[in-house]
Amino acid sequence: MPAEPISGLAWRAAVHAALADPARLAVTDTLLAGDASPSELAAMLAMPSNLLAHHLHVLEQAGIITRRRSEGDRRRTYLQLVPGVLDALAVPGGHTAARVLFVCTANSARSHLAAALWRQASCIPAASAGTRPATMIDPGAIAAARRHRLRLPRLRPRHLSDVRHDGDLVITVCDLAHEELGGQGAVHWSVPDPVPAGDPVSFDAVLAELGQRVGLLAPRLAAAG
Repeated sequence: MPAEPISGLAWRAAVHAALADPARLAVTDTLLAGDASPSELAAMLAMPSNLLAHHLHVLEQAGIITRRRSEGDRRRTYLQLVPGVLDALAVPGGHTAARVLFVCTANSARSHLAAALWRQASCIPAASAGTRPATMIDPGAIAAARRHRLRLPRLRPRHLSDVRHDGDLVITVCDLAHEELGGQGAVHWSVPDPVPAGDPVSFDAVLAELGQRVGLLAPRLAAAG
C-alpha cells in the first residue's frame, strides 16, 4: 500500500494531538450532537471562558471546528464540527428519543426538509414545527425535494406548542428559533436560511448540510422503549 502523503500524516497528527486533552475531547463530543455558542458550551462543560477560548483555538487550528455567525443575533457565533472531520467518532452513543422534532422560525423550509431526511435515515418518527409559523411550505423547499426525490409531505406549518410531545428530542435548525427557545431546544444545528436567496443552489446546499447532520446523528440515536 502506498505511503500516506506527509501532509495527510501531519494533519492526522495535529488532530490526534488536539484530541489528546480530555477537555478538548469533551468539547468535540458535545458538538457531535449539535452546534453551540461559546457561552453555551462553557455552561454545558462548566468551564471558565478563558480556558475554553484556549481549547477552542487549538481545535480551530487543527481544523476540527469552525464558527458560523448567527442569522438571528448577529453578535453571536456558533461553534460546529467541520463536516466529516470526526466521522470515526460518530458511533452509537446510547441516546434515546421517542420522536425527533425539528424546529425553525417559519416551519416552511429547513425544518420540513430535515424531518423528511430523517424519515429516510431512521425508524424513529420525526415531525417539524415553527416558533412563528408561515402559512405554507416555501415553494423552493418543495422544488428542492422534487429534485432530490425526497418525499416531502404537504403539511401546513404549525406552531411548536401544537406539535411538541413529551419525549421529543427538539432540534433547532434555525439560529433565531434556537435563541428564542433558549434551553428548550436540546440540540442546535446552525443551518443558513435558503428562503431569502430563494435559488436552487441555496436550497440544495441546505439539503446537503442537513443530510450530513442527519447521517451523523441518526446512528447514534435509539428509539425510546
